[in-house]
Amino acid sequence: MKSLKDKDGLLCLLTDKVDHELLDAAPKLKAVSTFSVGFDHIDVPACTARSVAVTNTPGVLTESTADFTWALLMAAARRVVEGDAYMRGGKYKGWDPLMILGTDVAGKTLGVVGFGRIGQAVAKRATGFSMKILYYDTRRADPAHEAALGAKFVSMDELLAESDYVSLHTVLDASTRHLIDAKAFAKMKRSAYLINAARGPIVDEKALVKALKTNRIRGAALDVYEWEPKMAPGLASCRNAVLAPHLASATLETRTKMGQMSAQGLIDSLAGRRSPYRVA
Repeated sequence: MKSLKDKDGLLCLLTDKVDHELLDAAPKLKAVSTFSVGFDHIDVPACTARSVAVTNTPGVLTESTADFTWALLMAAARRVVEGDAYMRGGKYKGWDPLMILGTDVAGKTLGVVGFGRIGQAVAKRATGFSMKILYYDTRRADPAHEAALGAKFVSMDELLAESDYVSLHTVLDASTRHLIDAKAFAKMKRSAYLINAARGPIVDEKALVKALKTNRIRGAALDVYEWEPKMAPGLASCRNAVLAPHLASATLETRTKMGQMSAQGLIDSLAGRRSPYRVA
């Protein structure tokens, strides 16, 4: 933090916490730009109180994150990671009708929690699989968007009870922290899968480990973790979990655009212009 003492701008990552302590160490700071869409690692009210502008990279990773959500979903449903390890381990001795059986995706029910840009992009891809699409959000989407996607607005309890795949795309705040906990798992089908490419703490990871180990749900696929980069004890040994190291936006095209947007947001703010990427 000493290096920030005489700095006017800060370009940070989502792993950098911008709080009162950091702001106190940077009295000349005028702008903070985060190389991410999410900004829950930044104390925005504290920045606003000090007239520090905050920008992010909105919209840039919608398609890449939706793509990767589907990569996770398909990998979990068809046990791709297990099959890869099986092949590399020299265990494959020939085709077997009961070997590494997965679960169908086409025609199943997808439950989308958080129906913003990414949630809707994930739902759009589901139409190609003739899936029934349910969604839950704090606000109902535009009826035109619902109609275009064939999506039905339901309560959280109904979504959990009816979905074969539950995909999380909500923001992280006090109301969504541990939104998926032991009670939520108890409401899900035993044949259901949980997909999380949003924020780790939305899921009570200890409860998830128990749900996986007791077959309360069939499987999970995660790209984010509650105590990232660490995982809850026991998660790594769950063979019915697909685990990725925060790769949702990890394409050359998306990360390049994120860099350009975060840099431009900082430049605009320091030049006294209101950036189109401004959060506050």
